[in-house]
Amino acid sequence: MPRKPAAARAAASATAPAATPKVGLALAGGGPLAVVYEIGALAAIAEAIEGLDLNDAEIYVGVSAGAIISAALANGYTPHQMCRLFVESDVDAAVHGTAGAMLFKPETLLRPALREFGRRARVLPGLLAGGALHYARQRASLASSFERLTEALPAGFLSGDAIGNFLKAAFAAKGCSNDFRQLPRKLRIVATDLDTGKAVCFGEPGRDDTPISVAVQASSAVPGLFPPVEIGGHHFVDGALRKTMHGSIALEHGVDLLLCVNPIVPYNARFKQGARKLTNGGLLDVLSQTVRSILHSRLETGLASYQVSHPGVDILLFQPSEDDAELFFTNMFSYNNRRRTCEQAYQNTRLMLWQQRHQLAPKLARHGMRLKLNVLQDSSLTLVRQRPRRKALGRLDAALSDLERYLKVAHGR
Repeated sequence: MPRKPAAARAAASATAPAATPKVGLALAGGGPLAVVYEIGALAAIAEAIEGLDLNDAEIYVGVSAGAIISAALANGYTPHQMCRLFVESDVDAAVHGTAGAMLFKPETLLRPALREFGRRARVLPGLLAGGALHYARQRASLASSFERLTEALPAGFLSGDAIGNFLKAAFAAKGCSNDFRQLPRKLRIVATDLDTGKAVCFGEPGRDDTPISVAVQASSAVPGLFPPVEIGGHHFVDGALRKTMHGSIALEHGVDLLLCVNPIVPYNARFKQGARKLTNGGLLDVLSQTVRSILHSRLETGLASYQVSHPGVDILLFQPSEDDAELFFTNMFSYNNRRRTCEQAYQNTRLMLWQQRHQLAPKLARHGMRLKLNVLQDSSLTLVRQRPRRKALGRLDAALSDLERYLKVAHGR
């Protein structure tokens, strides 16, 4: 029997909710910032959408930092549990490995890549000797004779082992697995083969024998920061080199609803009068804005193509506002900033769900889901627990936070 035209299928899907909708999650990367943002955003989504279980999706696709969250979701960790582990470093919620409770601390990502430094140091004498010999024989310039000294530069300055070791312990817990083949849900982790420049999807048949923790570490190996990860004789780096999100992988598995979370957007300083000019921040701010613009442009192109190739699939994108200066300028290796950013992502996602409730309602209804408006209107809800502080300051801060949330919700009406 011939298939219905794409337009007819789309119209049919708009009128009849799927009995058992297939939900896919595609999570983009962006460094430690992405991990914290995605936890906050997903926690808000989980609380506000009735009929949605983020731990029961058809498929999870993760890239770079998004690979960490995807792998945790596929293993049954909820966004709220991840908040306790990754953001609050809660001992009671910590992963218990063979060496006791393990807490993920972002500062461990700042440890130098000693093995990489040692490997490069061992080749330095040979490079110096070769350069000296070339200079003596050829009488060439010093620059040309010693140009191979660049091979002594490390391929990455920071160790990514903390990510792999933490996830290995986390997935050793009861009910979890570090093996793609043992998971009850499909998990796909995308990394880039450094020698070919091709995207590789770990978790697909033929690529599912690599431990999940190793695949995630490879997908999170930001070039220049972390050394490439060797798997099967190949070296892999950040999966975002080819695409920002790789949501097409989930679409190819026949999902009905695709939830996309993208934590990286370019900052628009024109939204606010007197906003800080990025050029005043120097090289780091300029590079950050450049990378964000490139990644977001590719994301928009990809989403536009998905809507053409899969018109019957509802695709929901969750990402920060372009005028969020605090998120752009924050230092994610700071403990206090980590907590504040996660809470900010949680509250801003709640606000976005409220403001877009009329557009989201029919899309969710097609899959037997609905927004919990009473939850979104509850200004007392928070994600990150408050740290102990002096009572007077604590009461003032709580009052100001409540006022801010109330005004945002009221403005959203």
